[in-house]
Amino acid sequence: MGQWIVWVVAAGLLGWGELHTGAFYLAPFAAGALLAGVVSLVGAGTGGAALVFAAGSLLALGALRPVARRHRHMPPAIRTGAAALVGKRAVVLERIANQEGVGCVKIDGEIWTARSYDEDEVIDTGERVEVVEIRGATALVVR
Repeated sequence: MGQWIVWVVAAGLLGWGELHTGAFYLAPFAAGALLAGVVSLVGAGTGGAALVFAAGSLLALGALRPVARRHRHMPPAIRTGAAALVGKRAVVLERIANQEGVGCVKIDGEIWTARSYDEDEVIDTGERVEVVEIRGATALVVR
């Protein structure tokens, strides 16, 4: 069996391992092994192929790893819609009393039905509250 086949099989195994780890550690070595396989197929000896493997792997690792690391970091999730209201301050427009089923707040210029997060708490008109949760079309608030 030719030496180039060993290098290509090694490249395949390293590539397969990279697919299962996803850390981008094995891909540069797979690239180096593939280059060593090509050089070996052309007629270079074992030493030449090993040298190309080492140089190709280090070059690929040095050039591609920083790019891969930059792409792995995802920006923080952007909250939109009702989820974006959680944590916002609001003004009570209508007294909030859960037992009576009344309550209304103004959040960022929008009027929302509101209930107190604490079932027994009554919040008077004009007080400032914080939105802790949105359930359907109702804002759950605390003082």
